[in-house]
Amino acid sequence: MSRTPHILIVDDDREIRDLVGKVLERDGFRISRAENEAAMRRVLADGAIDLIVLDIMLPGKDGLALCRELRGSHDPTPIIMLTAKGDDIDRILGLEMGADDYLPKPFNSRELVARIKAVLRRGGSGPKSEPTCQERFYCFEGWRLDIGKRELLSPECVIVSLSSSEYGLLLELVQRPQRTLTRDQLIDLTRGRAAAVFDRSIDIQISRLRKKLGDDPKDPRMIKTVWGGGYLFAPDVTTE
Repeated sequence: MSRTPHILIVDDDREIRDLVGKVLERDGFRISRAENEAAMRRVLADGAIDLIVLDIMLPGKDGLALCRELRGSHDPTPIIMLTAKGDDIDRILGLEMGADDYLPKPFNSRELVARIKAVLRRGGSGPKSEPTCQERFYCFEGWRLDIGKRELLSPECVIVSLSSSEYGLLLELVQRPQRTLTRDQLIDLTRGRAAAVFDRSIDIQISRLRKKLGDDPKDPRMIKTVWGGGYLFAPDVTTE
């Protein structure tokens, strides 16, 4: 029997913590709650957390700073940021800091559940959408994407940290080399119905992947922009 995903809700608003917690518990998730950084770190130290729902507006260190610190310590725990309604700058900053998704307040509780499930599927804590073939590695230009360990290894055999959204996006790209994929296709492949209609997160995730792959953003060789179309993964890809 698979383990029940454990979700940590970090928000200084008690009503939101209780409301979100009850919704997720009804959906079968285990829940922990924290009102600030200190409480969050206690929970993280005490047990395995599968996903963090993290509010940006917190007393002391805000959610953006906490997200940056978690990613800086190579903590791969998926993060969904809660942002002020209509604040695109906070959403973009959250994704650039390493968040896997965002949701503006006020939000529909069912949409939050859908987004959590989509992120967990990418991170391996939900039903797998990956191929069931025996190949373990996707190889390109000296890089190796290990789908068993969900790790990216550089040509120097250094593990490059990927968030669950970055891993999921790169997996979709290497499975479809030399093929133009529109933003809508990539959103559907990686996030499905949980995506917003005008979602800029794909562009931000592509930018982060290029940086981690050492791909020049002004003249990328691996992840090419197809103007008016989307993105194309250019290298030849082999499997092992």
